[in-house]
Amino acid sequence: MKTSKNLVSLLLLAAVGGLAACDRSALSSSQLTTANYDQVSNGMSKSQVETILGKPTTIETKEASSFRKTIYRYEDGKSFALVTFKNDEVEGKDTNLGREP
Repeated sequence: MKTSKNLVSLLLLAAVGGLAACDRSALSSSQLTTANYDQVSNGMSKSQVETILGKPTTIETKEASSFRKTIYRYEDGKSFALVTFKNDEVEGKDTNLGREP
């Protein structure tokens, strides 16, 4: 009985140690990946973008007389993505994902 408890404890310890060796983004709640970023396209709504990338790190909104411009910024360590909305639809995007630092 004691041997099986020790075995279970050893297996749990190995699993936790294995997780610690994984990529940090796999352990965080970040959805900022190249694959997800590539799914965002012009014309999408804010809620569609948030479904793919999650809640933005920061939001900046500028009001003009004929339109509203909103920029969602996503950050995960040194990686970032910007999604620009015009009147609540994606107008453009930029990122440093996949680029050398």
